[in-house]
Amino acid sequence: MKIKLPFLIILFFTLVSFQLHAQWQRQWTWGGALDPLQSTFKVTHYALDLKIDLENGVLDGSATLSLQKLAEVEILRLQLIDTYEVIKVVADQREYAFKHDGEYLDIEMEGAFPDKITIYYKGKTPVASNPPWVGGFTWEKDDNGNHWVGLSAQNEGGKLFMPCLDHPSNKPENGAEIKITVPKPYTVASNGKLLDTSASETDTTFHWSTDYPIMNYNINFTIGKFFLHEQEFFSSSGEEVSLQVYVLGENQDKAALLASVLENSIKTHENYFGSYPFPEDKVAVVETPYLGMEHQTINGYGNNFQFVRMGEVWYDWLLHHELGHEWFGNKLSVGDWADFWIHEGITTYGDWLFYDHHGGIEAYHEKVADTKRNILNEKPVAGKIATPADKAYHIDVYYKGAYIMHSLRHLLGEEVFFRMLKELASHPPFIYENQANTEEVIRFIQGYTEYPLQGFFQWYLYETELPEVRIKKMGKRGYEVSLPNIDFSLPVEIVTERGNEKVDLSAKPKLIESSSEPKVDPQDWYLFSKRP
Repeated sequence: MKIKLPFLIILFFTLVSFQLHAQWQRQWTWGGALDPLQSTFKVTHYALDLKIDLENGVLDGSATLSLQKLAEVEILRLQLIDTYEVIKVVADQREYAFKHDGEYLDIEMEGAFPDKITIYYKGKTPVASNPPWVGGFTWEKDDNGNHWVGLSAQNEGGKLFMPCLDHPSNKPENGAEIKITVPKPYTVASNGKLLDTSASETDTTFHWSTDYPIMNYNINFTIGKFFLHEQEFFSSSGEEVSLQVYVLGENQDKAALLASVLENSIKTHENYFGSYPFPEDKVAVVETPYLGMEHQTINGYGNNFQFVRMGEVWYDWLLHHELGHEWFGNKLSVGDWADFWIHEGITTYGDWLFYDHHGGIEAYHEKVADTKRNILNEKPVAGKIATPADKAYHIDVYYKGAYIMHSLRHLLGEEVFFRMLKELASHPPFIYENQANTEEVIRFIQGYTEYPLQGFFQWYLYETELPEVRIKKMGKRGYEVSLPNIDFSLPVEIVTERGNEKVDLSAKPKLIESSSEPKVDPQDWYLFSKRP
């Protein structure tokens, strides 16, 4: 899929398209309130062993789930969409009775609780109508007529391709194993490390594995006739990491430059977010037949090599954004899509930091101003507890979420903010097998300043109304400046003929001595509305 539209147009179009598709096409989502039956156990590891029929779009194989019992379990409730037929369920050399109705797969435990259970299944894969926003399998052909298959499931969850406990709060702490068999000479790019390839006369099996915790939608594979460019990357941690780029054979001449762009983005993210989170696996991108997605250690890339110069380096907004999710989304994950802004808002702010790092502070502020025009303020950035993916996903979790981080940079000051940002990405209670939520992140950030931030977060995360700036002429004395509709204060830059000063503004008017109307927040550190 050749996409050449600018990022903002693409995102606006696809968000609208996502809503239109939802009106007429069957949709899946995940998250929301955890099913009571699913609170009795968790899945700690997935092992897939699948064969893909490229000619007919059929998946056939098994998924073995490692289980941990949390309470008495009579029914093991998993999810798998009903385009697949479940053939049998086996554990400890016995078959279990089951019922597969809609997306639910209920397995009767009959007083047992095995450590592992294997589900054999087969069926036509769901076709993605607007990937990655409306996900599923993308069945394309490359320019040479070869099969090219992608998988995207961020808004739908892992049930599109495997039986699973499909809730974001269940992040398998021991990772996943992915065996995919495809016809020769196709390649499968997937998560983690490639442990082995084995071949028959007609097929090749690719055996991938990761020991890192991984969310369901990040378990992924892409199939095509790929050229692999591989080199080593030296992380800021001092570790040597395998850097891999999978491109279609016809794009082999672009692989080295793509690897260079990837390396520039890794180094930039490390500067702000800390060392690369998955050094024992790899850092990689694979060319996909859709725009892209943050699949852990194998990010999808479909931006058609549209690199631009930024300072002294080449830049690709799509590659940089998806790579940023290795820190915020994959390493630090949320367990409720109500907190989706933590994934997308902070990662989008990381996009702005690329402008700062390579283009300079003016380029950064130009990027902020350009993005500000697209903030809608129609829905709260942070949702209500137990929000499903289809309700949580809207444009302001990206842009307004990023703007909140921009405002915090001003509130905390440069040195404290950037120290906080790097430590947030490495805070043990939030990362890998653990997860974070909005209130926990607020408390973490509050720990970096004595300035009270609760009012700031309440307004910008949970409200759609913006603080209003009111400027009132006070005779010859100057001007009264206030934020009349809020019950907290903000340190705001005000420019007069005397220069730039920072003033704490609140609902109580502050007299600013000036012969002409002062400029309030001239660099747009905050989202304000202006009252006449």
